[in-house]
Amino acid sequence: MYSLLSTAPQLTHPVSTLLVDDCPGFRQGLKSLLDFHSSTSSWQFQVVGQAASLQQAIDLALQQSPMLILLDMELAQGNGVEVLQKLQSQTKVSKVLVLSGHQEEEWVFRAMQAGAKGYVFKHHLSSQLLEAIQVVLQNQIYLPPEVATRFFQLFHFSAGRSMAGTDTVHLTEREREVLYWLVQGASNEVISQQLNITVGTVKAYLTTIFEKLNVNSRTQAALQALKLGLVAA
Repeated sequence: MYSLLSTAPQLTHPVSTLLVDDCPGFRQGLKSLLDFHSSTSSWQFQVVGQAASLQQAIDLALQQSPMLILLDMELAQGNGVEVLQKLQSQTKVSKVLVLSGHQEEEWVFRAMQAGAKGYVFKHHLSSQLLEAIQVVLQNQIYLPPEVATRFFQLFHFSAGRSMAGTDTVHLTEREREVLYWLVQGASNEVISQQLNITVGTVKAYLTTIFEKLNVNSRTQAALQALKLGLVAA
């Protein structure tokens, strides 16, 4: 549902990664998923540490200076927000992607305000993790489209404070329809049903839309559409 339609920048060395979660079984599963992506994609990951508590996370982050931290919001001692706040005071700040079972808006907003680069629901990890990592390592924000819509509404990034997107980005009526359903979080299959077109045609429209918006993922397209005021949230 959230796969990239264009090639993401390639790294010449493994992504050093710190896993922070109070559940050993989840950390092991996450490591296995990263190993899977290392063996099936051009991206390579190296887990340099695992932490279950606030202090362990901070200590390992300072010792290892990982490029990426995959962080749960609830820890054995402390929580993800505290980790984020403490990391912000450090000279070298790792990119932090929150992986959480909490889908409530309040949790997402707290994490993003504290300095997270992205937020992924744990039950979507298998389909969204690799894209989310690629996005945050490009210093961009990753949020699922259904969350991004509300996020930008509350932080006033829609119509009232948007850039003049309608003047600088020219989309056809059909492209706007596809973009509207993308912002709602619809899959290619749902979009094809709603617009009575084939899935292949949907993908072709998305490729064109991505080029016009200068983005390379569904999430970034949704965020850009909302910021530019191209669709109503």
